[in-house]
Amino acid sequence: MASVEVVGLDPGAVTQWISGLGIDVSGPLTFDRIGLGQSNLTYLVQDQGGGKWVLRRPPLGHLLASAHDVAREARILSALESTEVPSPQVFGLTEDPAVTEVPLLLMEFVEGAVVDRMPLAEALSPERRGAIGISLAQTLAKIHAVDLQAAGLDDLASHKPYAARQLKRWGGQWEQSKTRECPDLDDLTRRLIAAQPQHTETTLVHGDFHLRNVITSVDDGSVVAALDWELCTLGDPLADVGSLLAYWPAAGEDTGGDFPASSLPGFPSRDEMSQVYLDATGRDPAALKFWHTLGLWKVAVIAEGVMRRARDEPQNAAESGTPTVERIDALIAKAREVADQAGI
Repeated sequence: MASVEVVGLDPGAVTQWISGLGIDVSGPLTFDRIGLGQSNLTYLVQDQGGGKWVLRRPPLGHLLASAHDVAREARILSALESTEVPSPQVFGLTEDPAVTEVPLLLMEFVEGAVVDRMPLAEALSPERRGAIGISLAQTLAKIHAVDLQAAGLDDLASHKPYAARQLKRWGGQWEQSKTRECPDLDDLTRRLIAAQPQHTETTLVHGDFHLRNVITSVDDGSVVAALDWELCTLGDPLADVGSLLAYWPAAGEDTGGDFPASSLPGFPSRDEMSQVYLDATGRDPAALKFWHTLGLWKVAVIAEGVMRRARDEPQNAAESGTPTVERIDALIAKAREVADQAGI
């Protein structure tokens, strides 16, 4: 049994649980925190025979209601195994208090490259960057093509208009987690509420789809696994496109924080990625500016929450550092700019 202390886990109890799942495990297990995620904590699990798995648990400290639902993420990943969406296989979920104080999810370790730091993005050829960007848009199209009833996900969330649900949820999260008053964000929230597009379609929505949340092939740059499904829901597919654009700064923009990878030569522009998606799906781009604005607004709210959690419980902070007030304000300013252009 492993005896090294691991923050957030009881290695002995977790080793015993994994050993009883019916998968081939060789000898003692090691647990190492990986990834830059500051919401659910992720660990690389390794045995003595070269076996690798990934373990997920909610963050440490106080959690907002419904946030970081690992059991729900396990349900979604299990459902996706029968679809064209590239995603890791689920091996087990436990909420047994003898093993853990919070739900734990064990899933497949997918070989490939996670481009989550600037040196990794800078090391890619322009051609590889282009292939990754195109595959991101194509993968979103696959996510939005999932047959909800066939996958057993039709009851995952409400079918009511998604914009209203998002504005209510993230507006509420802002009120609970903000560290200061921010009149510009409050004004933007009011404008988004007034400009909600008509709800015409309900699909699976990833909820947090961007470059750091996928694994790409080391051979051709295609997305081989989409990760971090904790915010997945049912809603308007263009919301995911808007979020992807929100995480995709162009050269000279300051919304990317420590990771402005998309501004490097070779990565497609926001317009190019949008067009790949629209060509693959045939969807109407009319509401895209609204969803791009809402995406930037939502990223700003999430970043404020991450900043607040890291202040309240320093062990939640990940390697990428904590969002700054300056970056959050840049996101809000960019959202207001996009809103102005769209007449929102």
